[in-house]
Amino acid sequence: MSENKITLTPKQIIAAGVFTAMALALSTVTPSIEIAWVSALLMLTIYLFAFEVVGVDVAAISVMVLLGLTSLFAPYMGLEQGLVDTQHLFDGFASNAVMSIIAVMIIGAGLDKTGIMSKVAAFILKVGGTTEGRIIPIISSTVGFISSFMQNVGAAALFLPVVSRISARSGLPMSRLLMPMGFCAILGGTVTMVGSSPLILLNDLMLTSNKALPPEHQMETWSLFSVTPIGVALVITGILYFIVAGRFVLPAGGKENGTKAANTMDYFKDIYGINYDLFEVVVPEGSDLVGKKLDEVESAYRIRIIANKRSGQETRIGPNTLARDTHIEAGMVLGIVAAPKNIDNFVEKYGLKKRRELRTFTESLSSSKAGIAELVIPPGSQLIGKSARDIWMRKTYGLALVALHRNGETIREGDNVREMPFMAGDTLVVHTAWDALARLEGDRNFVVVTTEYPHEDVRPHKVGWAGVFFAIALTLVLFTDLRLSVALLTGAVGMILSGVLKIEEAYEAVSWKTVFLLASLIPLGLAVETSGTAKWIAEQTLSVVGHMPVWVIQSAVAVLATFFTLVMSNVGATVLLVPLAVNIAIGVGASPALFALTVAIATSNSFLIPTHQVNALIMGPGGYRVPDFMKAGGIMTILFLVVSMGMMNLIF
Repeated sequence: MSENKITLTPKQIIAAGVFTAMALALSTVTPSIEIAWVSALLMLTIYLFAFEVVGVDVAAISVMVLLGLTSLFAPYMGLEQGLVDTQHLFDGFASNAVMSIIAVMIIGAGLDKTGIMSKVAAFILKVGGTTEGRIIPIISSTVGFISSFMQNVGAAALFLPVVSRISARSGLPMSRLLMPMGFCAILGGTVTMVGSSPLILLNDLMLTSNKALPPEHQMETWSLFSVTPIGVALVITGILYFIVAGRFVLPAGGKENGTKAANTMDYFKDIYGINYDLFEVVVPEGSDLVGKKLDEVESAYRIRIIANKRSGQETRIGPNTLARDTHIEAGMVLGIVAAPKNIDNFVEKYGLKKRRELRTFTESLSSSKAGIAELVIPPGSQLIGKSARDIWMRKTYGLALVALHRNGETIREGDNVREMPFMAGDTLVVHTAWDALARLEGDRNFVVVTTEYPHEDVRPHKVGWAGVFFAIALTLVLFTDLRLSVALLTGAVGMILSGVLKIEEAYEAVSWKTVFLLASLIPLGLAVETSGTAKWIAEQTLSVVGHMPVWVIQSAVAVLATFFTLVMSNVGATVLLVPLAVNIAIGVGASPALFALTVAIATSNSFLIPTHQVNALIMGPGGYRVPDFMKAGGIMTILFLVVSMGMMNLIF
């Protein structure tokens, strides 16, 4: 089922009624019809984001279109004109923030293509050895630094294979390494103004707010390193937290995720309890198996057919070869992955000949050509909501799904694993040819966790060019007055022209879901500000907390932003709350720019539940459950608020 097809659950229907009632109640107390309509659209946006009726990008685009339609239906809505001028409805797509995010994603992909992350893994092992107390701070600080210059989910995705490699070589469980890495990737996004979408967006939102503010309240934009002391303090806090309390808050991980097992089959037996091996069987004349489709026997006998060969033809393995509707013929040789007892039942049932060792597939199924691998479904994957059957995964990608690991449980062949719609964070255990797996490393629908397989580093000879253009972009950002987007795009275009990335790879590197989400929400922020809605909400908030000290009011704004980012995207929370925070600051005589910054930083405080993209990404590979995040993330949430508020008031 597509994630964007509207099929409401009872919970969503009840919530829709509640939000409709709230919108109607607000309309009776708002001072103008414009504010009433904008408030209704705000309630709709929060509802769509919080209850995931459709994808967040689709929700944002829908709200943008509704804003545009208000120009047409203004007379029927009691408005003199639309809530947003249609001439400026699509300004978000050309905004400095959106173009900067596109450039950051391309630069990050360019660095990844050079194979530099493998060198990082080797260096960490060389320096940190195999001690958890040394490896965690090295991994976490490295990820924190990298995510300060690229999207934090991109940094986490880059480091997921690195951590897997470190786990495999050191013997440390993935569950002990991934959560510190993920949390520090989120924290690293607060180190510079290009580290996270909210901070990239902040200056644009402040300039938008300036249009509605008198001269004495005009805000100056923040520079690249304005937030660095705050971000560094947060990253250090996160590292110290896991060094001191890691033994208490991190799950033990049961069996070691890292293993020095003799082969990959032993590794997957240890981790997932999968007692599988490779077998080769021949289908004789007269067998009842002749004429049957693969789909008719695989689930019933808990086997996976990964290769076949007809007499006089080439071996068939990999994409566009086997499919579930492939018919089995007499004389056909089948390559099968299965548990010994299951293959024996299958052979006995159909009178097949099981060979003692591989003969036909000695080369094609050798450990140098194919094997078992792990992949993760990342947030934003187009496969979310679809099953392996829906996408014909074996035929399309050359991946034979052996098992699926979700929320600490492993679902195997025979348990309807191929009918289960994929979710963000799912770990897929598959048998695949290594060349097919290598192609998937550039596919945004998967994150390839298995890295130690025979394949060439992507473009190690281009690492120099990647470093040069990364340095050029950084220099332009730091030492010139060039717009952030132009400076970053200089580095991105340089990587394409120098051959670090092909143009197709640059397009694939961009998370267009994030781009449309961000660009589509900018008009909503404009409507909230120009209609007077932000000022009105600020006045109502001040009537409750206005008599308190400024730092208490600022902390209340941070707590509000933290709550919003747990139930909706951090971009959405930032767009909605920055205009509100600016008006609250003006009302209490505080710095509106500082209150806006408070929102943009607090929207990174997303550790309590796995709603943040980074947390969703690491949940499957780490074998985490929601209580694991609540246990470790609850303390981290409080530490984040205390440290960020303390540092902001100390510095500004």
